[in-house]
Amino acid sequence: MRHLRRLLRRPSKAAVASLHTSRYRAPRPAPPPPDPPKPPRPPRKPEAFALHGAAWEDPYSWMSKLNDKVAMRHMDVHMEQEEKYAEAFMSDTDKLQSKLQSEMASRLSFELSTPPLRWGPWLYYRRVEEGKQYPVLCRRLVSLNEEFISHKCPSAGFDFTSGKRIEQKLVDYNQEAERFGGYAYEELSEVSPSHQFLAYTMYDKDNDFFKLSVRNLNSGSLCSKPQAERVSGLAWAKDGKALLYVVTDQNKRPCRLYCSMIGSTEEDVLLLQELDDNVHINIRHTKDFQFVTVNTFSVASSKVFLINAADPLSGMTLVWESEDLCHCIVEHHQAYLFLFTDATKDGKPVENHYLLRCPVNPFYGPATWENVFVDDEDSVIEDVDFSDKYLVLILRKDGNYRVCSVALPLGKGQIHLKEANPCFLPLPKFVSQISPGPNYDYYSTTMRFTISSPVMPDAVVDYDLSNGMWNIIQQQNLLHERTRILYGTASSPSIHGKSSSMTEVKSEDNLWNELSEFYACERHGVPSCNGIVVPLTIVYSRTNKKENSKPGLLHGHGAYGELLDKRWCSELKSLLDRGWVVAYADVRGGGGRGRSWHHDGRNRKKRNSIEDYISCARFLIDKEMVHENKLAGWGYSAGGLLVASAINKCPDLFRAAVLKVPFLDATNTLLYPILPLTASDYEEFGYPGDIDDFRAIREYSPYDNIPKDVSFPGILVTSSFSTRFGVWEAAKWVARVRENTIYDPERPILLNLSTDIVEENRYLHCKESALETAFLIKVVDS
Repeated sequence: MRHLRRLLRRPSKAAVASLHTSRYRAPRPAPPPPDPPKPPRPPRKPEAFALHGAAWEDPYSWMSKLNDKVAMRHMDVHMEQEEKYAEAFMSDTDKLQSKLQSEMASRLSFELSTPPLRWGPWLYYRRVEEGKQYPVLCRRLVSLNEEFISHKCPSAGFDFTSGKRIEQKLVDYNQEAERFGGYAYEELSEVSPSHQFLAYTMYDKDNDFFKLSVRNLNSGSLCSKPQAERVSGLAWAKDGKALLYVVTDQNKRPCRLYCSMIGSTEEDVLLLQELDDNVHINIRHTKDFQFVTVNTFSVASSKVFLINAADPLSGMTLVWESEDLCHCIVEHHQAYLFLFTDATKDGKPVENHYLLRCPVNPFYGPATWENVFVDDEDSVIEDVDFSDKYLVLILRKDGNYRVCSVALPLGKGQIHLKEANPCFLPLPKFVSQISPGPNYDYYSTTMRFTISSPVMPDAVVDYDLSNGMWNIIQQQNLLHERTRILYGTASSPSIHGKSSSMTEVKSEDNLWNELSEFYACERHGVPSCNGIVVPLTIVYSRTNKKENSKPGLLHGHGAYGELLDKRWCSELKSLLDRGWVVAYADVRGGGGRGRSWHHDGRNRKKRNSIEDYISCARFLIDKEMVHENKLAGWGYSAGGLLVASAINKCPDLFRAAVLKVPFLDATNTLLYPILPLTASDYEEFGYPGDIDDFRAIREYSPYDNIPKDVSFPGILVTSSFSTRFGVWEAAKWVARVRENTIYDPERPILLNLSTDIVEENRYLHCKESALETAFLIKVVDS
């Protein structure tokens, strides 16, 4: 017992001190942080080139030799090293990437069905079945379901009240993926006017072409013919009994036009073959299916031929010709042909599109065209659409967009638009784009449009031309605390007016579901070279804007006369909510401001678009909208060329950049194309055979102008193993940037590769976007 008490007795202080001293060990020093990962160094194999008296050396040209097995083995090894390097640098952002991906995935639209589109007696739509990757094309009779809201009601097309299945599955693209090696990408899809057949093209990635199939919608089976390969265009004729299609050559040039009689065992008839390697063929049917138009175009000319759809083998007649490359769309309405074009007038180039018309000559003789509307510089026609009783115009005035309808037929002779009593559709503020929907039904009084804005999710709107009523039939609602009718009868009377002034909708209920209460949108004019003012759109959070350390992301494109995509992007919300400023530079070379705006930023004048982008970047910093050391650039495809060229000129202006499938090696791509190029590509970037064009290309090409011994911003270049995107361009540029510039482990040059086109899988797209966003935050905002 005493022994037990001794054991339980509290030890003395001296004993405790002695015990602690005997057990104390000095803490081990913390292990040193791991060395930053080293970037890969691919082998240099210099190859000499010369043209027009200029000589240069390319140490990485071996990366583009797709037929060299040894080079491709080296490329595979190098790509694995690039992947490991990118993973190592981004490894400390795994939690951030997961959080960003969750944020972005939570904002994905839960609408599993596209808005139903009425065409004749049918409603056509696509829906996604649970657990499936690809959608299903479906239809149902309007007479069986006048109150159609979505595929959920009745569930999967089954009416539990009547016990009848009212939905018809037309194409299951999950099954199409099994036909095409696990991947389903559809480029063209045309339902016959009789609603009996569907002609569509699917991408065969093993052979790198689109394959044509025709499906009988009544039986669900594939027709035995036609089943052509390398198809680039489709048009129905003879009330759905004949299909016209265009086939490309090995260089992907559309060059042959065929006619196939559905159900016939005879061989398809060759209607046209263009032997000139510079001429391309495109076809479409008029909306009333009375004619098929055949466009042939090259740099030197544009022609439009007409085929009688009732007798497609009766030949074709030339109805329009221009001695330049231009945009030509022909429609037919009640014995008149209408031509929407930007062709030269009286030998002089025009700034914008205009509308012509001429009576249909029963003998298809030479057409005499006249202007429909008097030219109005204050109200430019951006696009047109026809129905049996109405003409719809998308107009642009001072950078603002409008939509109006005009009753048909129009009077004779030229008229001012206001004389036609246009009926205008109300629009929200800050509209950046208006896109016409499919609008297949020529005899319907309803037309569909998608309205886009930097501060509003895309709104799909049905506009009833007969009474001016309009419905927002689909729009994602990001404000969960608010209720919003996405399908139904949220309509408002249209505003009629005799003037061309724009009328804006003001609604306390925020009928358009705008986010401008939370995100500000500003438009600025930025002075650039040659006295040009460049439009700059800026979006930022009203509540999370960082006043002292504002990071910014500047988007740019500036090519092909295309509009810069300024639509609301839910992925960018993760940056906006973290205090970032997102800006869009509408530089020369892009669209929305006329022909001269496009031409002043292409070919030999490409440097103008680069200077415009740099001017916008400096404007953001000089006006203290973005911190001077926290600006990032973003460019896709030709936009990647723009951003990379700007970085070459002013590397200290940017902290980071994201270049998605960029066009970087302009000299070699244009001089020795691996992927087929079109006439418009050479018109845009220059002909290397022309000495002046060649010198301009060498001057702006990002790969050929990387400065030496300077610090570059951190750059994430994304590309794909698919040869359609030319991964060698990205790999060559990344290797040369690392070779020429000063290495900074905090601002690396990364190359991220995906195994396929991620846009086809929206969850994979979220993962890629989360990686890009995490990279920007780490490099810029850390």
